Amino acid sequence: MSACYQLATVNQLPDTDFVQLLGGIFEHSPWVAQAVVGQRPFDSVASLHAAMAKAVRDADEEARLTLIRAHPELAGKAAVRGELTAESTREQSGAGLNQCSPEEFAELQRLNDQYNKKFGFPFIIAVRGHDRQSIIRHFTQRLHADRATEMQECIEQIVRIGGFRLADVIQS
Repeated sequence: MSACYQLATVNQLPDTDFVQLLGGIFEHSPWVAQAVVGQRPFDSVASLHAAMAKAVRDADEEARLTLIRAHPELAGKAAVRGELTAESTREQSGAGLNQCSPEEFAELQRLNDQYNKKFGFPFIIAVRGHDRQSIIRHFTQRLHADRATEMQECIEQIVRIGGFRLADVIQS
């Protein structure tokens, strides 16, 4: 997804190509792009993002939970094994999560375990603009939330991530 496309070109793609191009904007969830393909043409990247965000927010709880669970843990097992998507690898590296000290790595593993046990899904944060310390701080604070609040926060973070990813792929 690193190539940059003009919005006018994206608006004119065949439906299957549109979904293929934008299917990874929301981690392993091409259904989001599929939900908006019939709403073209979009007049801006912001309007495309708003339509995709609405599709996510309007999805039933099971679909939203599946979307949350499609995201990898931060500095988690998938990262260690090199199994992240290119987008997730770039995002986590940008926040310095690939350069954790042994203590930071152990702390993130502990937080991942606590969070997953409490909520039943991984901690999600749009890491752009964060460093390891601020991520750990947010992680610790959000462990005090209730499940419904935290599920909603994860969806909003996913929507934010989607906006960053769209802006990386499409020019207005």
